[in-house]
Amino acid sequence: MEHIALYRAWRPQSFQDMVGQQHIIQTLQNAIREQRISHAYLFSGPRGTGKTSAAKILAKAVNCERGPSTEPCNECEACLRITSGAVMDVQEIDAASNRGVEEIRDLREKVKYAPTEVRHKVYIIDEVHMLTTEAFNALLKTLEEPPPHVMFILATTEPHRLPATIISRCQRFDFRRVSLEEQTERLAMICKEEEITAELEALQYIARLSDGGMRDALSILDQVSSFTGGQVTYSQTLDMTGGLPAEQFGKLAQFLLQGEVGEVLQTVEQFMQEGKSADKSMENLLYYFRDLLLIKMVPNAEHMTDRVLDPSSFKGMAEAFSREQLFYIIDTLNRYQSEMKYAAQPQTLFEVALLKLCSLPKGAGEPASEAGGGAAVSSSELTAMKRQIAELEQKLEKALKNGGIAAANPNSAAPARSNRPSAPRSSGVAKIPPHMDQYIAEKDSAEFTEISRKWSQILQRVKEVKVTVHAWFVDGEPVSVLNDAILVAFKNNIHRETTEKPANKQVIESVLEQMVGRPLRLVTMLQKDWLAAIEGSSDLKKEEEFTLEMEQVDGKKEPWIDEALELFGEKLVIIKE
Repeated sequence: MEHIALYRAWRPQSFQDMVGQQHIIQTLQNAIREQRISHAYLFSGPRGTGKTSAAKILAKAVNCERGPSTEPCNECEACLRITSGAVMDVQEIDAASNRGVEEIRDLREKVKYAPTEVRHKVYIIDEVHMLTTEAFNALLKTLEEPPPHVMFILATTEPHRLPATIISRCQRFDFRRVSLEEQTERLAMICKEEEITAELEALQYIARLSDGGMRDALSILDQVSSFTGGQVTYSQTLDMTGGLPAEQFGKLAQFLLQGEVGEVLQTVEQFMQEGKSADKSMENLLYYFRDLLLIKMVPNAEHMTDRVLDPSSFKGMAEAFSREQLFYIIDTLNRYQSEMKYAAQPQTLFEVALLKLCSLPKGAGEPASEAGGGAAVSSSELTAMKRQIAELEQKLEKALKNGGIAAANPNSAAPARSNRPSAPRSSGVAKIPPHMDQYIAEKDSAEFTEISRKWSQILQRVKEVKVTVHAWFVDGEPVSVLNDAILVAFKNNIHRETTEKPANKQVIESVLEQMVGRPLRLVTMLQKDWLAAIEGSSDLKKEEEFTLEMEQVDGKKEPWIDEALELFGEKLVIIKE
């Protein structure tokens, strides 16, 4: 006898067979009982939740020879023929392959004729969102005012793609994902009827993988039972589906907490040897730490996720991490997961992300009270900081003695002059590049002007080479060119630091060489420091010009002053600063 796939063999044939959609079933049964059946229904929801099955059951219920009744008998000729698809008055149309206006016009012509085999003509249009705009327009009038013997049932997984005019003409029912408990119970019942021996943990894991779709769960069960010869175990299910047990993630989390770099790398290598993909492992690990955070912060959180099969094991691990650590871990993994989409070697990024978490000091991310307050700073770091402060004090004292920094004397008639450095003070976040005065001098050079004109093309080329680098680099703006270096000022320090990473910097310098025609080094700084540098240079220049002018006035070296003295005499000429 030919094998029939489980999801086909166990497709619901009556409302009572449906799983997890009680709110819809009850409404439809009440409408049939009270003879308030609508002319058009819209069934929307995720795949495998029973939309098309409910449509066919409804078609049988309104056309059953013993009805209309709240449940089709599935014994009369009408019910049996509708189930087998042999009734011409009940048509299931695939909108994905019949999406044009001509098909809908043909349907509109056939709607006019009365049914010949059953009471009501029923048109079930599956994946209705695939219809073209013209097809929707052709359907509008018929959908609003069909003949009394016609019923339309539209099914879709993407209701947002339907025109509002179509939705407003239908009674809408939203199918929800089937819960873990309901799916597990249904799978256990099917296993019993099919004489399949299955562990409860395996059925729970299958239900978890299906993401709320009953059809997907039955397909996975069918596949695993074929592989195991009807003996479905948890370990074999993991092997077949490429999943990872929570115990392995628990061990990995423990290694991260203890900073065991070797064990972490060995665990990742084991995942890869077992055929697990790096991106799927990263996704599962993110879910694992998300569940740890939920269990740590929310009482009875095991009911908020379908992934927690053993809450006791999760609670023990959740207590080992602080909330701040879990937040940091999730943030780091999420950032690296987004980069893995564009990476040629995703496994390397997965390993780097885990190694970064291993290198965290114990208690990183905790508040001072948890981490021990001032004890978080090691004695060696404290000694180094004291030594740096002492060196700075010595340099300052030496500069004062040499007259490098002169204090203003309020009793002195002459204006105090200070030998300002041309470079501004550092912001404390980003270092100031050397030769700032030369960069400022070259900011209006012809070479820099030429590069500025090409900057939009340079950014576009960086985007074509690597879009993630462009996302950070676009925050920067070129401000000067000096010899073999281009200076780029950034508004945000995080963008500047990420751009400075060797891999990202190499991409940018390679593009610069292509676009400019010669090698250029990338030098970065913050935009606010660049503006402060320009302002400081301008102030110094004004001060020097003013001092020179005063010296010339005091020495009577200006020719126009000498001329005024000769014309009017010393008594009539007053020289003001």
